[in-house]
Amino acid sequence: MKDKTAIIIVGPTAVGKTSAAISLAQHLRTKIISADSRQCFKELNIGVAKPSIEELQSVHHYFINSHSIHEEVNAGVFENLSLEWADEIFQENEMAVMVGGTGLYVKAFCEGLDEMPAIDLSVRKKIQSHYDEEGIDWLQAEIKNHDPEFYQSGEIQNPQRMMRALEVKLCTGKSILSFRSQQKKERPFNIKKIGLQLSKEELHRNINSRVDGMIEKGLIDEAKNLMSNRNLNALQTVGYKELFDYFDDKISLQEAIDAIKKNTRHYAKRQMTWFKKDESIQWIAPDDWEQLKKITQS
Repeated sequence: MKDKTAIIIVGPTAVGKTSAAISLAQHLRTKIISADSRQCFKELNIGVAKPSIEELQSVHHYFINSHSIHEEVNAGVFENLSLEWADEIFQENEMAVMVGGTGLYVKAFCEGLDEMPAIDLSVRKKIQSHYDEEGIDWLQAEIKNHDPEFYQSGEIQNPQRMMRALEVKLCTGKSILSFRSQQKKERPFNIKKIGLQLSKEELHRNINSRVDGMIEKGLIDEAKNLMSNRNLNALQTVGYKELFDYFDDKISLQEAIDAIKKNTRHYAKRQMTWFKKDESIQWIAPDDWEQLKKITQS
């Protein structure tokens, strides 16, 4: 399949990936694989900036509305599914389009993941329970105590990564970093990565505008209807966590909205830090259609 190519569009949240990917997929007459770890959940809509019904109807998307929040979905699951979908697309098309901001999922598709050790489920449940009761400060302190190497890795704002690192350390006595071999798997198709970027000021304006739009579209009611599932991994997500604090009378509605904007900006910064480490990504402006086509055709 070396005559087949996966075009992967990445970048921070609110940069314009969805629009660019749909335009490109229509131009290439192909389908899209989403690489977003939250848009796959059918119960989450407004808060995860899922493409509109019209956008989803204009181009076939894999991995959107494909799972329930009650299912375990991770990078390993995505690796297996996305390779199957790519193979399906390549049966009919020379090119496939992938789009998303979840860096680990993109890495899983392109390079594969390292084999991780089996985890005692009782340890996992214990960590989750402590985190639910005591929050991120407890988790950060545990990581600093048990796995200082991971604590220095810069991933200590991500509860899922920290809980994963802690369970590996407690079950194996080794840092999760020691299981990252960096051995890349070879894929039987070509890969081209295109990154979309804006100035910090423009991106922040987009983020603030998007959050205001989400509130107008009904995010508060969406979050309220998901309150009973708040401890699920899928709901440890910017846009929902802050509103749960509002429902608990910990903060005002305006404080919740401001926190969503601030935490989304922080998330966008982490995304860019991840993607900027990948030297194979060609960076362009979101509206540079000619450059997007040029890279695709090169």
